Amino acid sequence: MKYRPSRRTRRMAISTAVVLALAGANGPWLYRFSTERYHDYKINQAGYKAANGHWDFLDIPSEFKINTIHAALLHTGKVLLVAGSGNNQKNFDAKSFRSVLWDPKTNGFKNIPTPKDMFCAGHTQLPDGKLLIAGGTKQYEKLKGDVTKAGGLMIVHNEDPDKPITLPAGTRFTGKTNGRTFVTKDPVLVEKAKKVFDKNTGAFLRNDPGLGRIYVEAQKSGTKYETGTEDNYRIAGLSGSDTRNVYGIAQKLALDKKDFQGIREAFEFDPVAEKYITVDPMNEARWYPTLTTLKDGKVLALSGLDEIGQIVPGKDEVYDPKTKKWKYTGIVRKFPTYPAVFLLNDGKLFYSGSNAGYGPADVGRAPGVWDLATNKFTKIPGLSDPDKMETSATVRLPPAQDEKFMVIGGGGVGESDKSSEKSRLVDLQDADPKFKDGASLDEGTRYPSASLLPDDSLLVTGGSNDYRGRGGSNILQARLYDAKTDTYERVADPAVGRNYHSGSVLLPDGRVMIFGSDSLYSDKANTRPGVFEQRIEIYTPPYLYRDSRPELTAGPKEIRRGGTAVFTTNQAEDIKSAKLMRPSAVTHVTDTDQRSVALDLKKTDGGISVTVPENRALVPSGWYMLFVTDSKGTPSEGTWVEVP
Repeated sequence: MKYRPSRRTRRMAISTAVVLALAGANGPWLYRFSTERYHDYKINQAGYKAANGHWDFLDIPSEFKINTIHAALLHTGKVLLVAGSGNNQKNFDAKSFRSVLWDPKTNGFKNIPTPKDMFCAGHTQLPDGKLLIAGGTKQYEKLKGDVTKAGGLMIVHNEDPDKPITLPAGTRFTGKTNGRTFVTKDPVLVEKAKKVFDKNTGAFLRNDPGLGRIYVEAQKSGTKYETGTEDNYRIAGLSGSDTRNVYGIAQKLALDKKDFQGIREAFEFDPVAEKYITVDPMNEARWYPTLTTLKDGKVLALSGLDEIGQIVPGKDEVYDPKTKKWKYTGIVRKFPTYPAVFLLNDGKLFYSGSNAGYGPADVGRAPGVWDLATNKFTKIPGLSDPDKMETSATVRLPPAQDEKFMVIGGGGVGESDKSSEKSRLVDLQDADPKFKDGASLDEGTRYPSASLLPDDSLLVTGGSNDYRGRGGSNILQARLYDAKTDTYERVADPAVGRNYHSGSVLLPDGRVMIFGSDSLYSDKANTRPGVFEQRIEIYTPPYLYRDSRPELTAGPKEIRRGGTAVFTTNQAEDIKSAKLMRPSAVTHVTDTDQRSVALDLKKTDGGISVTVPENRALVPSGWYMLFVTDSKGTPSEGTWVEVP
C-alpha cells in the first residue's frame, strides 16, 4: 500500500516550509525565532522526552527566591535550600540570612529562620535523620584597595607550662622594633606550654610554647601603619609572669587582600520540627569545610578557612551526635578546602583530589586512602590532569559495594582558565589501585553537577569551561553516564547555565533538582557583573516517560543491617533489583553522602524481600530511599526506610 502522510504530518511539513521561506525573506532574526520555536516544539514531543528526558522550571513564589548555595534532601521528602547571606555583602551587613524548605510533593515553600551566616558551611546527614551544618562566614573578603587598615595574622606564644591564657577582644599588641600598635576584634585562647623531656634519660629539655592565632589590625587607616618585616610584640594589660611568658610574633602586617573568614558555630536541622538547633561549636572556625560521616556515626570536619582567613592547619575534629560535642582527632592532615573525602567499606577514608580551591597548590592535593586511626596516607597514582582538580566532582559509582569512584572535570588552581574534560576512574578493590581515564566529556568542564539515579545511571550536567563562567563559557548540556559500558549519552539540554555555587539533588520521585550559579559576568565580553541564578530546574529522566513503573505498596519503616524486610507489590515478577540510596547534602558540587547500596532481592508471595548488608561502613546508620527497578530499568518512587 502506498504511504500517505497523516494530516498532522502534512501540517508540520507545510509549516516548516513556510517558516523556511519566511526566514529566507526576513533574515537572521526570523530564522532564530523559527529555530527556537521548532526547538521548543521538538523537546516537548513524547518521543523526544522518552529518549532524552525533559527540563522544567520550578515555580517559586517571589518571597521564597534565594541564592541557593547548599541543598539537602531530608527524610520527610522535603528539600532544605540554604543561602545564608548568599554571597551578598549587603545581606551579610544587614544580617539577612536565608533558608527555605521546599516540598516537592505539594510544591509548598516555607521560610526557615536562620541564626547565623551558613554561607559556605559544611553539612552531612546524621544517623537520626537530622542534618548537621557547621561553619560559615564571619567576614567577607576584602580586595586590595578596599582594605584601609593594615592587618594580618598574629601568633600569640605562651611559655607558661602551668596555665593557658585568654586574651579578650580589644587586646593591643605593640611592636618592639617598629613601635606600631595593632588591636584584636575577637578573644583568643592560648594553650599552656608543653614540657619536653629527653626520651632516654627523662631529663627536662625545654618548654614548647602554646600557640594562639588571631587577626589584628591597626588602630588607624593608612599605609604608614604597615609593617614590612617580622617583629615581636608586647601585649598590653598583662601582669606578673605573663608579661614575660606571653607575647606575639607577626610577619608583615599590611593593606593586602583579606580572605573570607570562618565561624565555629554548628547546628542540627530537625526535619520534623523544621528548625535549626544550636549545638556545641567546633574547636576551629571553618569556611569551606567538608563534613564526612564515619563508620560509628560520628562526623569528621576537615579543612576550611579559619577566623583570620587562613587555611585551617590540618587540625581536624570529630562531632559526636550523642553528646553534641566536638573533639580534635589528635592528628594533623592538611587538605585544600571542600576536599572530597568518602567513607570506605573498611572504615578508612578516600580522598579523590577534588576540592573547591583555597589552600597551597602543593599541599594536600594528591589523592589517596587515609587511615584515620594511624594517620597513614597511601597515595593513588595515575590521575590525569592532576593540576586541574579544583571544582571537579567525585562520585561513588553504583553499587557502593564495589568501591569504584569517578572524578569528573575540574580546573586549574585559583582563577585559572584551564579546565579538564577527563573522567578518571579508580577501583579501590584492586590489589594495587591506579586511576585510569574513562569516557571524556566534549570539553573542559569546571563545576559539573553529578547525581546518581535509581536505575544506576549518573546524570552529569552544567558547569563551565572557564572560572565562574567567564566569557560566556557555561555548558548547556546534560549527559547520562553508564558505568557498565563507560559511556556518556547526550540527553535534553538544560535552559540555564550553572557554574560556581551550583549543585544537584536526586528527589524521591526519581527526578533531579539543579540549583544555583554565581557567574562573575553576565556577558561574553566580561563587562557586566553577573547576577546570582535563583531559578531552579527539575530534570525528569527518560525512565519516567515510560508507560508504567513498579510500586511498593506496603512495608516496614525500619530495616536493620543484616536484616530482611518484606514489601508488597503487584509487579513482583518484573522487579529485577533493589537498592538503598542515601539522600544528598551538596554544596560546591561536593556531596560525600551520595551512595547507592545494592540489596539482595528475592520474590515472595505477593511481594519481594530485601536484605541489607551487615557492614556498618557500607551502610551508615540513617535514613535511605529504597528503590526497586523493573526489567526495563524503570525505578519505583523512593520509599523511606531507616537503618538504625
